[in-house]
Amino acid sequence: MTVRRAAGADIDAVAELARHAYAVYEPRIGRMPWPVFADYAGHLRDDEVWVVEDHGSLVGFVVLVAEPDSLLLDIVAVSPAHQGRGHGRALMDLAERRCRELGLPAVRLYTNELMTENIAMYAHLGYDETHRATEHGFRRVFFTKAV
Repeated sequence: MTVRRAAGADIDAVAELARHAYAVYEPRIGRMPWPVFADYAGHLRDDEVWVVEDHGSLVGFVVLVAEPDSLLLDIVAVSPAHQGRGHGRALMDLAERRCRELGLPAVRLYTNELMTENIAMYAHLGYDETHRATEHGFRRVFFTKAV
């Protein structure tokens, strides 16, 4: 497994991976989740996009957005065929490491209220639920973790 900063040549693969990884939630939510529609080229330009490769194939990514008071873990995805192999955990660990490197006190993230397995996973990783709200028509659960 290799984790590296994304390059322009990765953007199409990142967008395709997002569509594939989040498609499983469409029946549950009633539409494709927000990350499917993200501007990944804009994120590459303005934020940090990191990818994880396994044997030369892009199998996951994370989008990190530095804010004045925290690091927003905006999007994280791992290909369904590669889940359960530690790739997602490596990306979560990367977010916390980058937060410390940037001198920020906490990582923030959110997930859809209907992605119950994500809610449980974030709690297991030490993230505290801060609130729930509707944004862009999606019911979201917000978390934070002090680093």
